[in-house]
Amino acid sequence: MTGDDVAQTLAAMGPLLRAARERRGATLTGVSGTTGIAPSTLSRIETGRRRPTLEVVLRLAKEYGVSLDELAGTAPAPAPERRPSVPLSLGDDKAVLPLTRYVGGLHAHKHVLPAVEKPPARPRQVSHDGYEWLCVLYGRLWLALGDQDLVLVAGDVAEFDTRTPHGVANAGAGGPVEYLIMFGPQGERLRPRTPPAPGRGVR
Repeated sequence: MTGDDVAQTLAAMGPLLRAARERRGATLTGVSGTTGIAPSTLSRIETGRRRPTLEVVLRLAKEYGVSLDELAGTAPAPAPERRPSVPLSLGDDKAVLPLTRYVGGLHAHKHVLPAVEKPPARPRQVSHDGYEWLCVLYGRLWLALGDQDLVLVAGDVAEFDTRTPHGVANAGAGGPVEYLIMFGPQGERLRPRTPPAPGRGVR
């Protein structure tokens, strides 16, 4: 692996570290207390505004109970019966596939929640700096956003300030849920650009 490869791999770890922390049910403050890494540093790493050092990655991997291969996306592919289309798994009940590899700006990744046999408890909520756009591709996703409880189906989109407590779970029995997430720094917003309607010129 070249120096550029290492830099790109470290740059792509922000969303994966965030997902690993949320899987553990840990807050930035809690992780800071056990690792000695400042909450502001952890937040900047998760949002892509700061590239983590190898020392920081090692400490966080140990704290979250994940391997460096998992964080780098080089873990062995799962067996066919273990959802082979998802190459990176963070825990037994969530898989994450990074779609961007750079520092700063917007980050995109795909999440897969496995099928459940019975309705889950209300999703555990977390909050942090940033802004998020979520699009459901398949299944039924339970989004607990502040005091609201929303069930999103394929084609539904949600956007929200991640300082609002939020959490997700599979809302439907018998099938997995697949969804895309775009996550950006605080204040970042998507900018829709569409052409003018037929027959109308641009003034």
